[in-house]
Amino acid sequence: MLSWRIGKVTVTRVVELELTTRYREDRPFIREATPAALRATSWLYPHFVNEDGAMLVSIHALLVEAPGLRLVVDTCVGNDKPRSLVGGRALSTEFLARLGEAGWTREGVDAVVCTHLHVDHVGWNTMRVEGRWVPTFPNARYLIGRQEYEHWRGETGGEPEAILADSVQPIFEAGLAELVEMDHRISPELRLAPTPGHTPGHVSVLINSEGERAMITGDIMHHPCQIAHPDWAPGFDSDRAAAETTRRRVLGEVADQPVLVIGTHFAAPTAGRVRRDGDAFRLEVS
Repeated sequence: MLSWRIGKVTVTRVVELELTTRYREDRPFIREATPAALRATSWLYPHFVNEDGAMLVSIHALLVEAPGLRLVVDTCVGNDKPRSLVGGRALSTEFLARLGEAGWTREGVDAVVCTHLHVDHVGWNTMRVEGRWVPTFPNARYLIGRQEYEHWRGETGGEPEAILADSVQPIFEAGLAELVEMDHRISPELRLAPTPGHTPGHVSVLINSEGERAMITGDIMHHPCQIAHPDWAPGFDSDRAAAETTRRRVLGEVADQPVLVIGTHFAAPTAGRVRRDGDAFRLEVS
């Protein structure tokens, strides 16, 4: 189980799913990321692309322990929820057992942040108990971006409506939801940062403790190939141009700085330092 220390803050990765994403012309994950194009970026191997040219992707939650606070950032897909992302089937994973292996309990979580309200970031907000969706973390404040929530609650029909119904609305009904602004301060060491584009209200999480810094990206990047090619994007960005603008801005801000970048979908080793590499960037991992 990967873990990083940033001053007095510890971040631990708890994996729900690890995916091998092979290129398909009829349904590409990132259209530009063909095996041949990926091969030109040698530092992606072996951690982020395998020898067959398939991209390695992780769906995981990040457990952030700061002074006086236990925070879960993004809650994956969740069990018992048929989703198109996983072929329309309902997952039955050992996610909660892995949470326990990390030394955490559901009841001991103080806060939850969803960087945005897509399917793989809200699933374990709730769990099915006796036919009802109940909050997985019963003592937590669920910090949900006001702008993000206003955008998605206008959706009717299809999977977005189902996601709100089983993974978001029960949190409000339980009185645990707190709508926050995109620059919300969570604690002295933790704050949100606006990083729109992938969705209108998308945020990342910044950590600053004892002079050390880190960033939990959310989905400003889905794969490290977008560090080398900030113009590459998946088809499910809400606003591709805005997402690229955000990505270039963030990469420029963290490049060659002492900032640990923790990718929300990056396969192990998941975190590293961004370095300038000609006109683009690369991820340096240890």
